[in-house]
Amino acid sequence: MSDLTEFGNSLDGELFSPDSPGYAAIRRPVNLAYREVRPRLVVLCRSVSDVVAAIKYATATGERLVPRGGGHCFAGRSSTDGIVLDLSGLDDISIADDQIATIGAGARLNQVYAGLHAYGRTLPAGCGPTVGITGLTVGGGIGLLGRKHGLTCDRLVGAQVVLADGSVVDCDDDHEPDLFWGLRGAGGGQFGVVTSLQFDTVPEPMTTRIEAHWSDPALEELVSAWQAWAPDAPDELTVNLTLVSEPGAPVQTTLFGASNLDEGSTRELLQEFSKRTRVAPTTIELRAGLPFHHLKSTFAEPHDVPERVVRFRSEFFSQSMAPGTLASLLTKLGEPRTNGRRELTFTVMGGAYNWVAEDATAFAHRSERFLLEHIAEAADPWVDESWAIAHADGSGRVYPNFPDPALDDCAAAYHAGNYPRLAAIKQAYDPYRFFDFPQAI
Repeated sequence: MSDLTEFGNSLDGELFSPDSPGYAAIRRPVNLAYREVRPRLVVLCRSVSDVVAAIKYATATGERLVPRGGGHCFAGRSSTDGIVLDLSGLDDISIADDQIATIGAGARLNQVYAGLHAYGRTLPAGCGPTVGITGLTVGGGIGLLGRKHGLTCDRLVGAQVVLADGSVVDCDDDHEPDLFWGLRGAGGGQFGVVTSLQFDTVPEPMTTRIEAHWSDPALEELVSAWQAWAPDAPDELTVNLTLVSEPGAPVQTTLFGASNLDEGSTRELLQEFSKRTRVAPTTIELRAGLPFHHLKSTFAEPHDVPERVVRFRSEFFSQSMAPGTLASLLTKLGEPRTNGRRELTFTVMGGAYNWVAEDATAFAHRSERFLLEHIAEAADPWVDESWAIAHADGSGRVYPNFPDPALDDCAAAYHAGNYPRLAAIKQAYDPYRFFDFPQAI
């Protein structure tokens, strides 16, 4: 099918071109850096057959096609000047008696949490309310329940995928097992278009929200203490550390996260951390008794808020930074300047993330203690300078959901020893590289 009118008439959903009403709104991803990309077509899919038809049309016309779930990709992989496959119309959520949830590929996290809450269930997943469940899952899925229940992809038990030839396959451990293995951590858009996901849900816990601030901390001591303590804390506790540097102001420090423990037990653990730093927080707020879906609505990741065009780099660490590396990193963060907000976020790993063997799923990063993110205005050279300083002590591993176009050896960074098997799966399921982009398998 290469006739555009015929293609549009075949859809259950809607077809948008640059002269269509509504095109300007639907073409834009959440990520501001790619807001000006103008696709030739946007297909708002409302059925699996729409996905099949779009792939066949793209094949017949030679157009590039990319699927879009949430539109947050830091490398712009859900934007193209070809065809954007908007999956937001595939957002049904249901749950069976065995607590297996079937979730449409276009559902966003706020929909997922609210939908599962109705059944008293949830998933370990991220904080950004508009993040797409599919992109998060196929790239791993780090979140506030992860140290207790693992990655989002660790809860995946099945998926439906439309392949490059237009065929629809269902995969799990027993059907198309190699494809299912690859969907758990290789990153989005590698092998086909996922149209639905099945998850083994977990009971929705009551949580205690944590937020603490230091007005004038001894930064090196505080970060060193966090690196040594947070990854080894009880799995029920997840606390991350963010440092924000604004021109002409001291670095602001925030500890944030949650626990599945009661307020008293949570407070005792935080007091243990304070003793390690020898500097008590200026303010500390604990909000106990929050259902998990309500807790999630109180957090929004800084790079998930579409306020500014930022550049972002990150790396995993399997051990604490050496004192000299940390000192250089913090000096660079707070150096005098006249403009530009800079952020370092230390995201804790350990716990259930590391209970799984590196080759059990495509997600290879199973021995890491924390993830360090460097975020600043897109034109600020600090991002590369800060990353290079920290990289001296990093593991060389990079979270597939945080793609980094500047990496020298992306295959090793994203996939480590799992790359050869992933390359074989790519050859088997997409031999002509219909799904292709810079750094694709």
